[in-house]
Amino acid sequence: MDAARFVGTEPLPPGSAIEPARLKRYLAKRLPDCEGELTIERFRGGQSNPTLLLSFDGVRRLVLRKKPDGKLLPSAHAVDREYRVISALRESGIPVADARLFCDDDTVVGAMFYIMDYVEGRSFWEPWLPDLGNRERSDIYAELGRVIAALHGVDHAAAGLEDFGRPNDYVARQTARWSKQYRASETETIEAMDRLIEWLPLNLPPQRRTSLIHGDYRLDNVIFHPGEARILAVVDWELSTIGDPMADFAYHMLTWHFPTNPYRGLADSDLVSLGIPGERAYRDAYLAATGQNDASERDWHAYLAFCLFRVAAIRQGIMRRVVDGTASNQHAREAGALARPVSELGWRYAERAMEEGRQS
Repeated sequence: MDAARFVGTEPLPPGSAIEPARLKRYLAKRLPDCEGELTIERFRGGQSNPTLLLSFDGVRRLVLRKKPDGKLLPSAHAVDREYRVISALRESGIPVADARLFCDDDTVVGAMFYIMDYVEGRSFWEPWLPDLGNRERSDIYAELGRVIAALHGVDHAAAGLEDFGRPNDYVARQTARWSKQYRASETETIEAMDRLIEWLPLNLPPQRRTSLIHGDYRLDNVIFHPGEARILAVVDWELSTIGDPMADFAYHMLTWHFPTNPYRGLADSDLVSLGIPGERAYRDAYLAATGQNDASERDWHAYLAFCLFRVAAIRQGIMRRVVDGTASNQHAREAGALARPVSELGWRYAERAMEEGRQS
């Protein structure tokens, strides 16, 4: 997969509902330094909420993140929740972009949106980090693990997020939610998804801890310092809530279980030669940092099955937007087509969990 197509920005597509003059007038009344010529470009990466770079005379730069246009699934594309969580985390020690403004007036850019500061730094789309040396690869992954462990240690009640989600039965509730979302966006029959929808509610691992979770924490959802292995901002908080941190971490570790193509994963990479920690070492470092005991292999594979089920449901939602003509990314069809193979991988992990359960 050519990662270069996800990097940088591109012009707004023809027929965009965004009128630069109207947006400029709105921002000029509410934020400083929003004068001068406004240039709007769209970030190439991402499949869910359109994310735009706003430049005023090429100097002042802001990021606008909005809901997609058109009919949307219930509770999806929650940019209002994103704005709330990054605002709450500003003083927490978790690196986030500064949130500046929230707007629920659909007449400004055609949908609800928020504004945050632009963070200058490095985004990595290939997890094997081909342009870096072994030492820096190791440091990048150490920082990636450090930040997710720190996130799961945030006192979310003290940060004003006590009511940001229900604390208990996260995986069970997510399974029910994504089963409904999947059924609402279904465009074909996928046997593995039908099996997972039936199997997961009866085989979920017990929730041992509760914390704020990101929901989509991975290498390409963080921005690193231009010259240091230090994260400057965690982005894309659309799926954040209060929940089970082990499920959040298992989702993060899907990169180790996906092959290079078409998923941009590490499963077929020689991690030792790259200086990237293997799954077990990375998992152990997280458990040590968060003071947790290890989950059983049966529970761990059940977590992976759940996470792959959720990814497949998200991919199916992308395909639904392709069919409905509301997809926000030109590569959406390719992304949506992965719902089937991802769910089939999820079912293989469910089968492993069942086998481990029989052996215990």
